[in-house]
Amino acid sequence: MANWDKQYLKLCKTILENGTEVPNRTGENTIKIPSYNLNFNLEEEFPILTTKQMFYRQAILEMLWIYQAQSNDVRWLQERNVHIWDEWEIDEEGYWNAPQYEVDKFGHKEKIQDRKYFGKQYAHTIGTAYGYVVDKYKLTDKCLKLIKDNPFNRRNIISLWQEADLQTGVLEPCVWSSEWDVTDGHLNVNVHQRSCDVPLGLPFNITQYATLLNMLAQVCDLKPGTMNWSLKDAHIYLNQIEGIKTQIERGETLEDLPAPELWLNPEIDDFYKFDSSSECKDVKVKNYKHHGKIRFPISS
Repeated sequence: MANWDKQYLKLCKTILENGTEVPNRTGENTIKIPSYNLNFNLEEEFPILTTKQMFYRQAILEMLWIYQAQSNDVRWLQERNVHIWDEWEIDEEGYWNAPQYEVDKFGHKEKIQDRKYFGKQYAHTIGTAYGYVVDKYKLTDKCLKLIKDNPFNRRNIISLWQEADLQTGVLEPCVWSSEWDVTDGHLNVNVHQRSCDVPLGLPFNITQYATLLNMLAQVCDLKPGTMNWSLKDAHIYLNQIEGIKTQIERGETLEDLPAPELWLNPEIDDFYKFDSSSECKDVKVKNYKHHGKIRFPISS
């Protein structure tokens, strides 16, 4: 079994066995643990789950939407048949339509809104979040420049958590910070996630940042190194438990499948030249075998 599957299933078991049930703003309770850490050596393995099918094209395009296109426009994704952010798209009139709950210190839930007004200027976007922040603060450019020109700098940080932009963004960033360094010719990253939907979000996020690191390493003439992942509030929604139990059972009873390989077009020497069309033709995941889909509901 791939190392990533082993780490992932161990995390899922830890949550189910030791987690605490808590309410949250979505109205669907979760089982959570307060913190957890994952470690990857990207020179040895490209992390993509095999115990369930991962739609890596969508994951990689979402990453390029944020860090390459630096966009908050959901239509960019929809044009490429990626619908990850449809639930959070602000409508033509400037409203985001999703029930939200407030939870007091006693765990009592109260519905506070069915929709929130952002303004027509934000129609079809997720507001001032993710790609908007990357573009506003030129975070990709700064990161690349430091890797190339000052590789031993200890301040190479991409932070999507910008106080000035939080109130006009539909969702505060979950994966909010990454710290980059170069050691012995390898590019490494520490990633911080404040809130983690383990069944749905985490598998996408891990594959995305592993791809991003490989891309940045290639265009900076470096080798991929380590990726360390710090989780806060790692949770499974109650309506996802049966799916996770199915995935755990697969890991215990079905044939072990090897980790696939990431292929990047070796001719690309500029991060902004990686193809971000619907074909995503400069990125391939070779020899990807999996045990099929598991559907998990979204709690927005």
